[in-house]
Amino acid sequence: MASIVARKNAVGEVTGWQVKVRRRGHAPVSRTFVRRADAERYARQVEAEMDRGVFVPTEEAEAVTLGEALDRYLREVSIKKKGHAQEASRIRLWKEYPLSKRSLATIRATDIAKYRDERLEAGASAATVRLDLAVISHLYTIAAKEWGLPVRNPVASVRLPQANNARNRRLDADEEARLMASLAQSRNPYILAFVQLALETAMRRGELLALQWENVDLKRRVAHLPATKNGEARTVPLSSRAVAILQDLPRSIDGRVFATTSVALKFAWISACKRAGIDDLHFHDLRHEATSRLAEKLPNVVELSAVTGHKDLRMLKRYYHPRAEDLARKIG
Repeated sequence: MASIVARKNAVGEVTGWQVKVRRRGHAPVSRTFVRRADAERYARQVEAEMDRGVFVPTEEAEAVTLGEALDRYLREVSIKKKGHAQEASRIRLWKEYPLSKRSLATIRATDIAKYRDERLEAGASAATVRLDLAVISHLYTIAAKEWGLPVRNPVASVRLPQANNARNRRLDADEEARLMASLAQSRNPYILAFVQLALETAMRRGELLALQWENVDLKRRVAHLPATKNGEARTVPLSSRAVAILQDLPRSIDGRVFATTSVALKFAWISACKRAGIDDLHFHDLRHEATSRLAEKLPNVVELSAVTGHKDLRMLKRYYHPRAEDLARKIG
């Protein structure tokens, strides 16, 4: 049975309401609220959960804020992921959100749903919001399974926005010329070659950034990628143009082909597109463009997937967007 007792100060003024719940088979539960209505609501909730056998004590989780948990997640979990840099950015955004000041135990599905709706209304894509929520969902999973915190995952009860971000953005000849001229003006010495090689090989940004000179054989015209997004190594054939681009690059002391950072490349890319007057062009669109160009040379989809690294041929179709006018010329 729950008891609710008024907490008073030295002059007899009520400062809060303390709830005490005692049930056989459960450790006593105690919590204090400012309003009596909140205390009564909590007592009913705890008793109902105890009756159903699903009550989980939350005192330990109440001592940890979402922001503190995100810091630990960043140090212990995220740092080991391939996409650590991107996830670190999402974690920084989460820490700026008011919800980060709340304890893990007090965050409910309604709070997550509110975040989802606010982000979508602010213009974030469905895919972006899904990735944001994935961070919190995984954090709660780790907190429960590895950190021993008695928490339930609030994301599990929330509808995820439907992502439909398939793009077919292609570069026309004029855009490409303007882009290359703008990239040549960049203060980043690697960005021009980085983009050129992306268009020649269809390699992902992360793959290009991780590329080491020891894995590049210009005589055999191949670049080996020991670790890729899908977890499998692959060897990328290099066109004559790709070989020429690599031959012109300076050699860095640390052995990386592109001795720069993801953040530096991002800002250089944004600035270059702005100077060139090009709108709505993402760096990943270059992979679409490169794959479509390679498809013209490699009509065998299995050979094409060996170059691009797509394990699912249905996924490869998303990146293969031949122009209708080009297909018209082929069919005569």
